[in-house]
Amino acid sequence: MASGENKEVKSIDERLERLKREAKGHFGEIRFVGIKLHDKIGWVAKIQFDEFESLVAEGETAIDAIKNLRKRVLKIINRYNAV
Repeated sequence: MASGENKEVKSIDERLERLKREAKGHFGEIRFVGIKLHDKIGWVAKIQFDEFESLVAEGETAIDAIKNLRKRVLKIINRYNAV
């Protein structure tokens, strides 16, 4: 078996739920986690913390946008834990 054949395929909802759990565990209260298709830039994934603070990431597909946002969140968490 090739290494990629045994991988479990996650739905977009499962990916968003995992991202929400990880972000909530580190940042606390989360108001919104979601994705949308933007006419000019493609898919955008966003986490809204309060009225003004948020993190966003773009991608060619919805899954790419979620993965890119998760990478940003994990980078912040890892930097915080390294201090």
